[in-house]
Amino acid sequence: MVPFSAFADTISNPVATFSGLDKITGRITTFDVYINETVQFGALQITPRACYTRPPTETQRTSVFVEVDQVSLKGSMTRIFTGWMFADSPALNAVDNAVYDIWLMDCRQSTDVPPPTSDGA
Repeated sequence: MVPFSAFADTISNPVATFSGLDKITGRITTFDVYINETVQFGALQITPRACYTRPPTETQRTSVFVEVDQVSLKGSMTRIFTGWMFADSPALNAVDNAVYDIWLMDCRQSTDVPPPTSDGA
């Protein structure tokens, strides 16, 4: 019999935790964002689409698929990043803007931040 490794399924999480750096003020802010919710950090709008972790018994690999748009002073938006970010390799695909940096910290099952409300609420 040939030995093999079995990997547990990834865990899908409803909340992504990011940190953002404002290079002008030097302030780092940590914030939670629900999947498919868009939040504003400075001139950037961040929308996580999926956030995965592995079970505690597995080698950790926390990842998020995220879209980041930059809002101009005139209000137009330009997509500056679409792709995967990894908490264990923040420099691999972190958003690097002239004024703002953001990177993934963690994926969570819950947060103290109230969930977004629908337009009809």
